[in-house]
Amino acid sequence: MKITLIHQFVPADAAADERDVLDQVAAIRTALTERGHIVSVLSCTTDLGNMQRKLDVLKPDCIFNLVETLDGSGRLIHLAPALLETKGLPFTGSSADALYLTTHKGLAKERMFAASLSTPPWIVRTANDSAPIIYGSDDGASADWIVKSIWEHASVGLSDSSILRSVSSETVAERLSAGFFAERFIDGREFNLALLDGSNGPEVLPPAEIVFVDFPNDKPKIVGYQAKWDETSFEYAHTVRRFADPDADGHLIEKLKRLALRCWEAFDLAGYARVDFRVDARGKPWILEVNTNPCLSPDSGFAAALQKAGIPYADAMERIVQVA
Repeated sequence: MKITLIHQFVPADAAADERDVLDQVAAIRTALTERGHIVSVLSCTTDLGNMQRKLDVLKPDCIFNLVETLDGSGRLIHLAPALLETKGLPFTGSSADALYLTTHKGLAKERMFAASLSTPPWIVRTANDSAPIIYGSDDGASADWIVKSIWEHASVGLSDSSILRSVSSETVAERLSAGFFAERFIDGREFNLALLDGSNGPEVLPPAEIVFVDFPNDKPKIVGYQAKWDETSFEYAHTVRRFADPDADGHLIEKLKRLALRCWEAFDLAGYARVDFRVDARGKPWILEVNTNPCLSPDSGFAAALQKAGIPYADAMERIVQVA
């Protein structure tokens, strides 16, 4: 099969989170080549006409979509697959609609809420709103909140200063800037579940827990930008992935798996995905995010879940291609 890997153009001075897509391209290209495919690579910009002309020349049987941003903006993530859909070209992963819906975290949370999927209460303020909009059950009492970007991924902009301690929803709303939303902070355990599509539907891979090792009591337990990308930071060294123990957390694991599959259905996902959770002190899971294009590099959480499940990396990439 002729396969073209497409990804966003990465400038030479790009930050670590942007350069990561190049590691994915290299690993997936090697994996698919070893499986006998003819693989080409194409970087794209907002000039989608140029991408279309190049694809017309390459004539791939399938396109492996790794476009995460365009022109440095996550809000344009859906444009490349939208063009592919318009041209009737098969591509990996979820549809343009699903990518847009899950990347816009406000819309994603509205979909979760409408589907009766537990997600923490949140607050948004737009330029046209005279008052903030508060979603979910909020009693107005002071609580901890976390401020996040509506569009950006890979924990861009997320740090300890993103936590607002013991404030009311009204106070939070007053501090919100355009492009951000606030979510009730769940101070508990953090899990993520990877899902891999196949001929029999999505398979939920072993749940991973993110453990915050030796964090000071006053330090927020979050997976911020430094924990993901700054190898010299305390957060990077002390934020550790381990896989959930069925003997200790069997009931919780089954609950998380059911919720992950409900997210797959609610957002009409395809190919592969990841669902992020926090679990509060009472053992209740809260869905934070549905990621339709999680990192597929060999050192990623997705690759670790594949290894834990006993699925070779190349086999997984092949499955993603076959269901495209």
